[in-house]
This record gives sequence, C-alpha cells and structure tokens, in this order.
Amino acid sequence: MHDIAFIRKHPGEFDAGLQRRGAEPAADRILALDARRREITTRLQEAQSRRNEASKAIGQAMGKGDKDTADSLKSEVSEIKQAMPALEEEDRKLGAELHDLLAALPNLPAEDVPDGADEAANVELARWGTPREFAFTPREHADLGPPLGLDFETGAAIAGARFTFLRGDMARLHRALGQFMLDRQTGENGYTECAPPLLVRDEAVFGTGQLPKFADDLFRTELNLDGYMRSVFEEVARLSDEERQEDPKDFEAKELKAVTIEQAMAAWKKVSEDSPKTRRWLIPTAEVSLTNAVREQILDEGALPLRMTALTQCFRSEAGAAGRDTRGFIRQHQFEKVELVSIARPEDSEAEHERMTQAAEGVLQALDLPYRKMLLCTGDMGFTARRTYDLEVWLPGQGAYREISSCSNCGDFQARRMNARYRPEAEKKTQFVHTLNGSGLAVGRTLVAVLENYQQEDGSVAVPEVLAPYMAGVTKLEPLS
Repeated sequence: MHDIAFIRKHPGEFDAGLQRRGAEPAADRILALDARRREITTRLQEAQSRRNEASKAIGQAMGKGDKDTADSLKSEVSEIKQAMPALEEEDRKLGAELHDLLAALPNLPAEDVPDGADEAANVELARWGTPREFAFTPREHADLGPPLGLDFETGAAIAGARFTFLRGDMARLHRALGQFMLDRQTGENGYTECAPPLLVRDEAVFGTGQLPKFADDLFRTELNLDGYMRSVFEEVARLSDEERQEDPKDFEAKELKAVTIEQAMAAWKKVSEDSPKTRRWLIPTAEVSLTNAVREQILDEGALPLRMTALTQCFRSEAGAAGRDTRGFIRQHQFEKVELVSIARPEDSEAEHERMTQAAEGVLQALDLPYRKMLLCTGDMGFTARRTYDLEVWLPGQGAYREISSCSNCGDFQARRMNARYRPEAEKKTQFVHTLNGSGLAVGRTLVAVLENYQQEDGSVAVPEVLAPYMAGVTKLEPLS
C-alpha cells in the first residue's frame, strides 16, 4: 500500500515510479479522489461539531427560558442529523474507492533497480561454483528421476497435473534437503523456526499483496458449516417460546416456528455464500503466515530485526503458467519451501536484504551447486517488491540456470497493508516497519538441482556429503526394485 501523504507531495515522482513498473500514471486520479474525500470528511466533521454545539446550546436556552431559541436550535440539530447519514455513506464509499485504487498499484522500485519489461533485462551480479563436466550427456531430472522414485504418473492419477508422488530414498532425500535447510537457517543464520498455519484469512493474503489482484493464483477453501448450523437450528427449534427468548442462539433462528429447518438452512447459505467468514486461502508461501505474525502490532525497536523461518507446504494454482515447465518437478501446484522473513527498521532493511540473500546462497554453496545472482529489472519483480535478487542454480540436464530462490525487500509496502509498526526509542510517534522475504530454498527445485548435478552415468545419483546426517547411511539413489 502506498503512502497518500507521499503522493500529495511528490505526484510526479510517484507516477514516474509506476511508469518504471509498466503501470499507468495514477497520481491525478488518486489526488482527485483524495480531495473529494477530504472535502466530505471536513463537511462531516463540521456537521458533527455544529450538532454538538447546538445540542449544548439547547440546554442553555432552556435554562434561560428562551423557548424560541431552543426550538430553532432543535430544528437545526434535526436537519443536521438527517443530513449526516448521507455524508457518512459518501465518506465511506470514497474511502473504500481510494483504498481499492491504492491497493491495486504495485510497489515503486528502488533507484538502483534496472528498467526493463521482462527477465531479459535482469542484471547478473555474480556467479559461484564451476559447472561440472560430464563424461556422458547429462539427463534432465524428468528422465532421470522416475526410476529413482520421482513418480509423476501416480501423482497425476491421485490429484491431477502438476502433482508428484515421491517414493523410497527419493522421498528421504527430499525430506533431508528441507531439514538441512531449516537447521542451517536456524543454527547458523539466526532465524527463529516457526510452524505457521497453512490456511489463512483474506486479511493475511491482502497484507502480503496476493489479494485482490492475484486471487486466481491461489487455492481457496470453503468452511463446511452446514452441519454446525443445522445442529444450532435444530436445537433452537426444540426450545419453548420462553426458552427461545432467553437463548443466546436466538438470533440464528428467531422465526423457526414459522419456517422449516431446510428453509432456515437455505437462508443461512445465502447469507454466508462467498463470505470472508466462511473461506480460507491455502498459502502460496510461508511468507504470508510469517509476515502477518506482526500485523496490527506496534513493536518495540529493541525487538528488531525479527527473523523467522518455516518449512511448509505451499500451494499455487499457477494461473497463466500454461505450457511452462509442465514436464517435471519444477512448477508444481503443491511443493515445500523453507521461507525466510525479516521485519526490520527502515534504515536496516537494505543490509538485511543482503544478509538474507547470503543466507540463501549459503545453502547452495554447502550443497556445492553452481549458481548465479541476478538483480531483477522493474518488469520482472513481484508486485510487493522494491528490490529483488534471484538466485539461479545451474541445471546441467537443461544446460541453463533456473531460479531457485527469490529474496525481496518490500520496504513499508506490506507493513502499510498490515498496519505493522514499531516505536523508535524515546519517541512517541510510531513508524511502519520494513518487511523482507526470501526462499532459503525451494525444496523441490533443490532436489531437481541435486539430481541433475550429482547424476552418474549408470543412472544413479550421489547424495551430497553435507546431507549424510539426514540420510541414515544412504549415499546414493539407485533405481527402485
């Protein structure tokens, strides 16, 4: 979310930032709407103030026996009361319209972010490691993996396309990677391990920027309240008239004596259909749960930075990704990832961004997987980011570098959406925190990288030495019997 005060002072700079993101100028629309709302708000406040003054004056006039003045004031108060609901409704509508307009606009890029329309304009900053030379033609993981336990057919049969069933040591290696990453981020990099919810409310996905613009990329669930509500209606239906008036559940079924249970249930479903109260969203990344851990809070400056990590399942519908990585284990609807989230002071967020990226790089280095570090251009960054580094791992089977981690500094963009603040020491005024998130790493893509980089000519895959404590003596993945 953007700071309306900044837009008022720097409309040209704001539009220039949007233009760099490929968005249309919006300052004029925002400021016109803001001016209308402030005008209505002022009129509403003046009406409220005059109503209070007139009400007080009525008592004074009555005390003096001045009936004419009292009657005139009463008439004025009545007129004000009649006019106020319309002002309040217009103020609410204009506020909602302004909120929705601001919520739909992407974060502004940092000054050093390169301009560009897509990934072709990303800038390579560094490379680490030397790609291995094979004495044979390396295979892609989608060809190498199935005999070793990467079962695409069973996954598709159970859940559909882009779901995979892992078996045997393949499943063990996948688990080992996740545990290794989590242990490294907590033990060496100082992140606090968390076990957050996988199902979240509308407010949470709005706070981190997935709603409202990217709802199609998410999986949504509906709470099944039919059984509970039917039991409530049936209980109320059994009450006597006297008990019905005293029962706290009476609001659920006041007129049950005049309708059937089925009619009451139909009315309930109509009211609750597509309601935020009856739906949850499966998280696309633990960023949603971890970042929202500070929503609506005022943190002490001494508590910052907060560094949190979690190994969770993630769920993405991949809307608009038809034809991209449909073969293999890279782009799945369900996958695991170790997420890194930092909550920092504004003056510390750039250094925290570098630190977070290094924490992700450390996993690749420990696994001896060659990679490159990219600074994303304005057209390739995520909606909430002001600067993003991508780490791209070398996949010899594809002969290409592929994204395995994305680390972003969001500035105060998410914090404003969540109302997450901190109070600087010795100051009364609060400030919005800065939020950062990154992958440390995506487990499935790391599995792909290990398979392709550690493959052997006979079709087996060596297990990286650093994973030995997690593999119970297994040093090589071999075809399942």
